[in-house]
Amino acid sequence: MNQPDLTIVGGGLAGSEAAWQAAQRGLRVRLYEMRPVLSTGAHLTSNLAELVCSNSLGSNLPDRASGLLKNEMRRFGSLLLECAQLNSIPAGAALAVDRESFSRQVTDRLSSHPNIDLVRAEVQELPVGPTIIASGPLTSDSLSHAIANLTGSDLLFFFDAIAPIVTAESINMDIAFRASRYDSGDQEIGDYLNCPFTNAEYDLFIETLLTAHRINLRTFETEIEQGVTAGQQQFFGGCLPVEIMAGRGQKALAFGPMRPTGLIDPRTGRWPYALIQLRQDNLAGSLYNLVGFQTNLTYTEQKRTFRLIPGLEKAEFERYGQMHRNTFLAAPVTLLPTLQYRDRPDLFFAGQITGVEGYMGNIATGLLAGINAAYILQGKQPIVLPETTMLGALCHYITHTNLKDFQPMKANFGILPPLNSSDRIDRRERARQFVERAQTDLEVFIKKNMDE
Repeated sequence: MNQPDLTIVGGGLAGSEAAWQAAQRGLRVRLYEMRPVLSTGAHLTSNLAELVCSNSLGSNLPDRASGLLKNEMRRFGSLLLECAQLNSIPAGAALAVDRESFSRQVTDRLSSHPNIDLVRAEVQELPVGPTIIASGPLTSDSLSHAIANLTGSDLLFFFDAIAPIVTAESINMDIAFRASRYDSGDQEIGDYLNCPFTNAEYDLFIETLLTAHRINLRTFETEIEQGVTAGQQQFFGGCLPVEIMAGRGQKALAFGPMRPTGLIDPRTGRWPYALIQLRQDNLAGSLYNLVGFQTNLTYTEQKRTFRLIPGLEKAEFERYGQMHRNTFLAAPVTLLPTLQYRDRPDLFFAGQITGVEGYMGNIATGLLAGINAAYILQGKQPIVLPETTMLGALCHYITHTNLKDFQPMKANFGILPPLNSSDRIDRRERARQFVERAQTDLEVFIKKNMDE
């Protein structure tokens, strides 16, 4: 490929989906991914669309916000959602994947596409010409400064954390038990392993967790750099390290990621005082991750502390938890709902750098950016999806919210416009009406504005 029609920077979830959408619409795409030439410190492979944190892509249920977003993406032919379905593993009502086979398949599909030129190199300056920046939360220092110089305003960033992964053979199944909450998943088999706590075991665990040593943040994550506002340990509320949550109260974890509701310990026939769930992390079932247990403890302290979890007394850690800086734009003053940069119509941003949180939100913004980049290059108007759709609502939120209150946002019904009803309805019925309205409005919009 000589001169591409479109340059995409970043081969993560958003960049990979954007490349596919643009290439499928006939554009010659050059996709840059800096790994393995330059490591991020959080990724483990050089595959495209590698999942760094959890291996769960959220609920698959059609009456959940994540399920609605998935159905909207299916309507537009999302490659990554297709690959996720093909590499799914048991996770109750959620869509979870074998992270290695998922990213490997995405890499193979994009590498073999005749309209995509995959280049392994760091991009240090903003490319000239039509471009999508999908460099993710771990954008390199050089590109971060280039973006900051463009915007003329500070980039924001927060600290994010990932959970440990343990080997299945090291889990004590005399204590841990298989089960899914209530009626989700396969009740005869159970999609999760559950490690139950007594009251005394929980209190000891919390005491140890609160006094355990944490990893000191690296200099680049605490100092104020030119054009970048320091986070000062500004954690994102949707992905707090467990030691930070534990500091909010003795029972904070028992009512959070360690809640026992809907799970009966077969040894006692009752709900345990608290528990930790382990989710299968690969197709072979040889690895499990600690659900909701992102952490910044030192590796030595993780081994000591997490082996206090009943059933994990001899746990072998395939990967320890860690924390890293996540960077995102001040999108309300820099982006349009089309995901175009306000002062440069041929420049798009997609993924977590826009302030959208969650795997599916990142993929969805890549999908929209890829479509809109193709549209403007084909002489068409870029689309702004209805705010009543989940993707439309996400894009509206990140580009219209008050900058003072701006925080990364995941798909949720709370960002949708209110229903046109004065009747008092329960949560399930409200969700059903949100979904029905979104699907209807999306079909009307597509028929009127698109050639999909």
